[in-house]
Amino acid sequence: MFKFFKRVKTVVSSELNSMLDKAEDPVKMLDQFMRDMAEDIREVESAVAKQIANEKMLKRKADDANAMVAKRQSQAEQAIQAGNDELARRALQDKKEHEATAESLNESWERAKNDADILRTKLDEMKKEYQEMKLKKDSLKARAESAKTRTKINRTMSSIGNDDSKRGFERMEEKVMQFEAEAETSEDLSQASRTLDDEFEDLEKNSVDDELAALKEKMGKE
Repeated sequence: MFKFFKRVKTVVSSELNSMLDKAEDPVKMLDQFMRDMAEDIREVESAVAKQIANEKMLKRKADDANAMVAKRQSQAEQAIQAGNDELARRALQDKKEHEATAESLNESWERAKNDADILRTKLDEMKKEYQEMKLKKDSLKARAESAKTRTKINRTMSSIGNDDSKRGFERMEEKVMQFEAEAETSEDLSQASRTLDDEFEDLEKNSVDDELAALKEKMGKE
C-alpha cells in the first residue's frame, strides 16, 4: 500500500519535459496521482480505525480477565475466612484460568497496540507527504501552463515571420509601387496632352493677373 507513494514521489520529482516527451498531459496526470494518493490514505485510515477498534476490544477483554482474577482472589480469601476450603480451592482454580486468559489477552493487546501505533505513524507520514506532493503539484501545474503559453506565443511569432508572410508583404509592396508608377505615368500623359490653346489661355490668365495687380497698386489697394 505504501509503495504507491514511492512511485508517485519518483514521478513528480522527474523533469517536466520528460513527461511532455511522452505525449502525456502533466496537469491531468498530476491530478490523477493526487486522487490515487488520497484514495490510498482513505484505505489506510480505514485500516487504522479497524486496528484501533481491535486494540480496544482486546484491552477490554484483558481488563475483564484481570478483574476476574482479582475477584476470585478476593472470593478465595472470603471462603477461607468462612472455613470453606473447598469453595476457596474452586475460586483459586478459576482464578488460575482467568490469569492464563488475562496473560494471553494482554500479549494480544500489546501486539495490537504496537501495530496500531505503527499504522498511525505511517498514516501521519502519508498525510504529510500528500501535503508536500500537493504543493509540488501546484508548482508543476503552474510550470506546465507557463510552458504551454510560451510555446503558443513562440509558434505564433514564428508564423508571423515565416517565408510565406514575407513573400506576401513583398507582393503587396510591388503592387503599391506599381500603382505609384501608373499614377506618375498618367500625370505625365496628362501634361503631354495639353494643347497650344491651353498654354495661351494660361498665358493670358497670367497677363490679366499682372494687370490687376498693377491697377491695385496704382489705387493704393495693395
